[in-house]
Amino acid sequence: MNLFDLTLRLKGFPIQKAKYDLLELQHKTNAAYLNALNAKKEAIVAHHLKHNKFYRNFVKDKTLTLWKNIPIISKADLQTPLHERLSHGFTTKNCHLHRTSGSSGTPLIFAKDKYAHAITWANFIDRYSWYAIDVATSKQARFYGIPLNPSGYYKERFKDVLANRFRFSVFDLSSNMMAQNVEKFKRTPFDYINGYTSAIVQFAKYLELKNLVLKTICPSLKVCIVTAEMLFENDKKLLESSLGLPIVNEYGSAELGLIAFNTPDNQWQVNAEDLFVEIVDAHGTILPYGEEGRIVITALHNKAHPFIRYDIGDIGALYEDSTPRTPILKHLVGRTSDIVILPSGKRAAGLTFYYVTKTVIEDNANVKEFIIEQHALDTFKIRYTSKEVLSNENISAIKKAISTYLETGLQVTFENVKELQRSKSGKLKQFTSLIM
Repeated sequence: MNLFDLTLRLKGFPIQKAKYDLLELQHKTNAAYLNALNAKKEAIVAHHLKHNKFYRNFVKDKTLTLWKNIPIISKADLQTPLHERLSHGFTTKNCHLHRTSGSSGTPLIFAKDKYAHAITWANFIDRYSWYAIDVATSKQARFYGIPLNPSGYYKERFKDVLANRFRFSVFDLSSNMMAQNVEKFKRTPFDYINGYTSAIVQFAKYLELKNLVLKTICPSLKVCIVTAEMLFENDKKLLESSLGLPIVNEYGSAELGLIAFNTPDNQWQVNAEDLFVEIVDAHGTILPYGEEGRIVITALHNKAHPFIRYDIGDIGALYEDSTPRTPILKHLVGRTSDIVILPSGKRAAGLTFYYVTKTVIEDNANVKEFIIEQHALDTFKIRYTSKEVLSNENISAIKKAISTYLETGLQVTFENVKELQRSKSGKLKQFTSLIM
């Protein structure tokens, strides 16, 4: 048994059982798999109706004979003290406690029972193994945020040492820091990169500028796994060329763990062993595969806290040929809270606005990063970091693209700033509506 597994076991997380159960499920026939899925769905609802007073009050007297009649629950519904949401027999002492980052709004404190937390880790271990990465022993180059208060900072650094990883700053993306990053990769036999998309993209841009390919500098690298932020296709191509590695897109959340992960043949496979993922419209009606809507997820194993038909706040779609056993994520548009509402009444995902602008602004090599803010129905501000201000020609091209792909008559201003404000976790929110 390795140190990683031993640490989980010492904390009471049954990782070996979780691994065994996951493997057993994966080896079932399609018919047996579907029966197991339906049984888990029924069991988790029955458990919380019987043992969770909060969930009973939430459901009230609704008839739940059909899955579609089970009410969808949101983060707003869960904004009550944690002890009121725990099932009978679970306390803050015998659960894994965690909180969301709050990057999309109010943070949420929640709990997972110890088996549910173990099965989450078993899924990560399984997916990373697709790329010959051993979560317990492979050396990780980590591009994540870190608490800046002394106690939180040193706690994370200590965890990094135990987890065999080195943390690169996502708060300092200067050329000097990038040069130091390169030197660290030269000296360290990292196995893989994992972290926030925007920070790794900035590192890739630096490598491209210096005509460097990271794989030649650090030959031990096998893969780069990006998470927590959107990965656009042109950024993926940049990462592939500048890092010289396969690029894996990981989609997850603090509440639910791993939601989807790129397979080696580049399918964005949903975690159907631990979760049940649905796409619904604005009224909560279940949509067929292929149609875009709100992503609603059920945690099939968490008996401590109800995440049943939980609206995670994202918009996306599953491929038409998905199956209950192998759902494939077609695309992830962005968060429902980041919607552009235009004067005509047209609505679009905020990242659509960001992407339209990005296709033009990326042609200017001086611009490192940018974000978009909506201040009124027809008024937007683009904040960007660059050694030089955008030329009138660049600004005209951006405004033309926005008019073409969204609508005419929008007022867009530009502000060149020294650095963009990131969340406390280090994430970069690419679009923000200030009128929602």
